Amino acid sequence: MKYLFTIFAIIFIRCGGGQKPAQVEVMPKSRAKSVLMVIAPKNFRDEEFREPYNIFKEHNVKVTTASTDTTPAKGMLGAVVKPEKLLEQIIPDSFDAVVIVGGSGCKVLWDNPILHNIVRDFSKKGKTIGAICIGPVVLARAGIIKGRKVTAFPSVQNELERYGGQYTGSEVEQDGNIITGAGPEFAHNFGLKILARLSE
Repeated sequence: MKYLFTIFAIIFIRCGGGQKPAQVEVMPKSRAKSVLMVIAPKNFRDEEFREPYNIFKEHNVKVTTASTDTTPAKGMLGAVVKPEKLLEQIIPDSFDAVVIVGGSGCKVLWDNPILHNIVRDFSKKGKTIGAICIGPVVLARAGIIKGRKVTAFPSVQNELERYGGQYTGSEVEQDGNIITGAGPEFAHNFGLKILARLSE
């Protein structure tokens, strides 16, 4: 009788003892992070796109590239990237971060009202906003850097300060959800900083 009781007890325990099974293994996986990278239709800076892009992809972050045109865009050093989306097709809620790539061609984005609205939406919701080289001028003209520490290529310092930004001249600067980089040589660390915030 004692032997039978022991067998019953073992079966009872292995079958869960009438309790609900643990939910750990059946919990849905968290949604992968998604980044919107915005480039100029021509003369974006190759490293400022490539370095963060590679970092994001290596860490399973979904990347979507957008511009004012979906024809292949050529970088200042010859890289060719075909934007997947037009800016007007972007739904901000689909992304966890936006990154504005610099380069001499970025000037055509400075006053783009659609991009300004995208950036303001991210700012309002406290989502990650990145810009490098002369890209931070977009953030300035969108009105989201007043009183915030920012960096950029030195040639646009006055532009940032004109809109209330506190220019630091750092290689990479982070002030809350806004991350800025000074130029192509700092693109790797810029990408890492954005990845770190996405991982928080």
